[in-house]
Amino acid sequence: MSIDIIKRKIGMNSSLHGTIKKSSSNNSGQNNTHLYSNAKLLSLMIPLICEQIFTAFMGTADSMMVSNVSPAAISAVSLVDSINVLFIQAFYALASGGAIVCANYLGQGRKDKAETSANQLLFVIFYISVFITALCLIWRAPLLRLIFGSVEDEVMENALTYFFYTSMSFPFIALFDSGSSVFRAQNNSRLPMTVTILTNIMNIIGNAILIWGFGLGVAGAAISTLLSRITAALAVLLFLRRKTGHIVIGNFLFLKPQIRLIKNILRIGIPSGIENGMFQFGKLAIQSTVSTLGTMAIAAQAMTNILENFNGIAAMGIGIGMMTVVGQCLGAGRPDEAKYYIKKLSIIAELVIIGSCLIIFALTGPITVIAGMEPESASMCIFMMSTITIVKPISWTASFIPAYGMRAAGDVRFSMILSCISMWLCRVSLCIFLIRVMGFGPIAVWIGMFTDWTVRGIIFIIRFRSGRWLNHRVTG
Repeated sequence: MSIDIIKRKIGMNSSLHGTIKKSSSNNSGQNNTHLYSNAKLLSLMIPLICEQIFTAFMGTADSMMVSNVSPAAISAVSLVDSINVLFIQAFYALASGGAIVCANYLGQGRKDKAETSANQLLFVIFYISVFITALCLIWRAPLLRLIFGSVEDEVMENALTYFFYTSMSFPFIALFDSGSSVFRAQNNSRLPMTVTILTNIMNIIGNAILIWGFGLGVAGAAISTLLSRITAALAVLLFLRRKTGHIVIGNFLFLKPQIRLIKNILRIGIPSGIENGMFQFGKLAIQSTVSTLGTMAIAAQAMTNILENFNGIAAMGIGIGMMTVVGQCLGAGRPDEAKYYIKKLSIIAELVIIGSCLIIFALTGPITVIAGMEPESASMCIFMMSTITIVKPISWTASFIPAYGMRAAGDVRFSMILSCISMWLCRVSLCIFLIRVMGFGPIAVWIGMFTDWTVRGIIFIIRFRSGRWLNHRVTG
């Protein structure tokens, strides 16, 4: 079989056509064939995994470049990113809500409703992101001083500079996330992966030129990030405007809002956004506590965060793809098949976690050397990564991956409530108690994290087995 034929078999056009044809002709779910063949599943998942790994790798390279500027620089970037991620995750949650709606409509064979939903998604997320950017630009100094007022003056100065440029990139992040989610809802994860890889390379090259070539330090890293995010958003939007696509985006800036569709998108996106937002607020509370331990501890925790995220990022890609798979299965009226894919993909994610934990642990020592970390910071980082390598394969998968599938079924409030309660009771409160009362170092952050993972994982398993997560509707 030629390569061109294989590509046509697993490409977006043929896979989406097959999905719509099956679901429109057999919504009763009585067809014995799976909605997703193994080849089709791989064609969706592999680009997502590669995209997540590459993004994490580039994020690590980015942080190492900044860390070579000074300990104050990497500390400032880490502190600001803990705020940036709050908004970025909110945009991503809204984009995912729109993608779930689109996938559900495509599973029903209602391409026109999927396209309308996609346009409304970009309309609402753009104006929300512009409003948030304006607030951040106006209030960035008071916000940083309120949260991180106890840090050294040099760290605060770098943080103010970095936050100024990165906050201007929020609308472009929101548009890229939304556009990428629309492509993934159509089973096309390759195009977002390609754009992500190219713009991340652009960011790294820009960092090298602006940080070292022009000596701009933290400002250079922030400007390079801004330019790469603008490029990524424009590229995805241009591809979505192609008339050959199954979902075509028009002039969404001037759309007339369709309140019912927007409410449907927000009904799914907002609880996930609140959930992610609460996680980031919790991280800010933890970061504020860690900042009292000094620059060495901040730098150690920053690098550990980067490496730990790398640990789970490939499995997160599987979870992201799961939303499309489950959304289309439920749109096609196949709840049993949705359960099947949640189980199957969770097992795959667990295998990925085990492999990634072992690889990252082996690389931790060399990475701390390449990053030029101080010996004290490097020692703390290696110790924390050793505990993560032991605990994460035991409790992480159950606490995150099945929830992606349940959210795709519209079961977003349960996930939001459970995650927020568990995070604040286990992760934040325990961490603050261990540091401020018991005198623990940054390892307290991970003790709280492990407790949170375990509690949520147990409850999510019970929820999945009960089947109550299927008692929801995504579309009307």
